[in-house]
Amino acid sequence: MYDRADAAFYDYYSTGLEGDVAFYVEEAQKAGAPVLELGCGTGRTLIPVAQSGIEIVGLDRAPAMLAICRDKIAKLSPETQRRIDILEGDMRDFSLARRFKLVTIPYRAFLHLLTVEDQRSALRCIHDHLEDDGRLILNIFDPRLDIITAHLGPLGSAVKKLDEFTHPDTGRHVLVSDTRTYTPESQLIEQCWIFEELDDQGTVVAKRYTPMTLRYVYRYEMQHLLELCGYAVEALYGDFQRGPFRYGGEQIWVARKT
Repeated sequence: MYDRADAAFYDYYSTGLEGDVAFYVEEAQKAGAPVLELGCGTGRTLIPVAQSGIEIVGLDRAPAMLAICRDKIAKLSPETQRRIDILEGDMRDFSLARRFKLVTIPYRAFLHLLTVEDQRSALRCIHDHLEDDGRLILNIFDPRLDIITAHLGPLGSAVKKLDEFTHPDTGRHVLVSDTRTYTPESQLIEQCWIFEELDDQGTVVAKRYTPMTLRYVYRYEMQHLLELCGYAVEALYGDFQRGPFRYGGEQIWVARKT
């Protein structure tokens, strides 16, 4: 779970995937309002959907991320603000007393569900909130065996530099690294983000650790989950330009409520 300091960094190192914002805007316009986004975070994809003219509800279980999202929303036009409603909640068990034409789970947020029961609970809850013939769109990465085997046990403890950015408050340079360990038996990834803030001499003056656990999902495992929970798969894309699925890339699922 992100705290306020972690959430403040999020948009600087986690910029999404190529073309994903435009994809979700197009799909929302195609479906029409209302739209529900689960794992809306700081509003990176939610806000552009609202700016395109679509009413959207965002749900996230991290209060610190929602606080950043609210700060962004407060700077939007009154017309756009009226199209947005954001709520704290858990995608495994929520009740909004309304139905939606489209539900989205962008940027691999589905992978925060760590058990099969959690995954099925979320998919069933989404099913209950979709209009008849409504659609679910979610994105996860496709697991690569070479990456998994490179991060088994002690091998996964090596620190790897990922990115860098300028601190939004101090103006200092921040290095972003991580460690990660894959456990094939449970399909869990234990990841720890490391943020090192440097002064003008390159000395580390502040350091933060953000642990995170994800559960990766294979292609046919995801298909079976969707079908077991009352969905018909309409498409599986490999990128946000709607290209074909390719091993080791992205899984972008479009599924209709049956």
